[in-house]
Amino acid sequence: MTKKALITGITGQDGSYLAELLLEKDYEVHGIVRRSSTFNTDRIEHIYRDPHDQNAKLFLHYGDLTDGQNITNLVLDLEPDEIYNLGAQSHVRVSFDSPQYTVQTTGVGALNLLEAARQLNKTKSTKVYQASSSEMFGDVVETPQTEKTPFHPQSPYACAKVYAYHQTVNYREAYDLFAVNGILFNHESPRRGETFVTRKITRAATRIKLGLQEKLHLGNLDAKRDWGYAKDYVEGMWLMLQHDKPEDFVLATGETQSIRKFLDYTFEYLDLDWSKFVEIDPRYFRPTEVNLLLGDCSKAKELLGWEAKTSCRELAELMVDHDLELARQEAAQQSLKEG
Repeated sequence: MTKKALITGITGQDGSYLAELLLEKDYEVHGIVRRSSTFNTDRIEHIYRDPHDQNAKLFLHYGDLTDGQNITNLVLDLEPDEIYNLGAQSHVRVSFDSPQYTVQTTGVGALNLLEAARQLNKTKSTKVYQASSSEMFGDVVETPQTEKTPFHPQSPYACAKVYAYHQTVNYREAYDLFAVNGILFNHESPRRGETFVTRKITRAATRIKLGLQEKLHLGNLDAKRDWGYAKDYVEGMWLMLQHDKPEDFVLATGETQSIRKFLDYTFEYLDLDWSKFVEIDPRYFRPTEVNLLLGDCSKAKELLGWEAKTSCRELAELMVDHDLELARQEAAQQSLKEG
C-alpha cells in the first residue's frame, strides 16, 4: 500500500530534497505552500506534474503554519502516514529583526501541526518529524553536542526552535504520538537560499571569477559550523520515522570548519585568493553570536545506520560547480545585452 506524506516547507532546500527521496520510495507526497503573487516553486518544478495526471504523485496545497484551523483541516482531510515539519522562518539573522513572526511560524506553527496530528491520531496512526536545529545549543556548554546536551539558545529563531522541540516531546509523552525531533547541524546545497552564508560565498565567488562582481561582504569569519550536505540529511529524517520507536536524533558530520575555511575551499577551487575580495561588514554581525557548533551523531549511526557522506570541501566544490554555471549564464545574457 502506498504511503502518504505531508511536507511543510516543501519549496525550501530540505523540502525539495525530501520530496525527491519520498517519490523515489513510491510515496504519495503532499506539500504545503504559502499563497504568493509570484511562483516560489523553483526547487520542485523538475518533479512537479499536472495534478490531474493519473501518474502524478506530488500534490501542493495552499496553507500557512500560523493558521491552525487551516493546518488541522489539511491534516484531517489528507490523513498522511507521515508528516515532516520543515516550514519556518529559518534565517537566524532575520529573526532578530522579525522576532514575533519568527516565533509564530517556527514555534507556534509547530504546535499547530502537532495538535492537528494529535486529532488525526485518534482515528489513524500518523508519525511526525519536527525539524529541530543545532542553533538550539547556542552558547554551548559542551563539545561535541549530543541529544543530551542542554540548550542555550542565542537568537529568537533558536528560542522558537527550543519551544517547538519541547512541544514535540510533550505531545509524544502526553498523547502517545509518534513524534520525533531531528536536531540537524548546518546542512547546505546548491539549493540553499542566497542569503545564507555558504551560498552567499559560492555565488559571489563564481561571479567574481567571471568579472560580474568585485567584492563579497561578510560578518564574523571566525564562527565555526558543522557543515553537511542537505541531500544526505533528508535521508536521516526519513529513517527517524522508520525507526521502531519515536526518539530524537542529532545529525551531523562530526567535523567543524570556520567561515574562513569555507572561503578557502571555495576560492581555492576557483584559483582565487579570497583575501583580495572579501570585506568585513558590521551589518552582518549578530547581536549574540554562536561561535562553535560541532555535532556527535553516534546515536543515529548506531540505531539508524545513518552518517554523513559528503565532506565540507566536497560540499563547497559541488556548490561552486552549480553556481559557476549560473554565473556563466548570467555573463552570456549580459554579453547579449551589451552586444
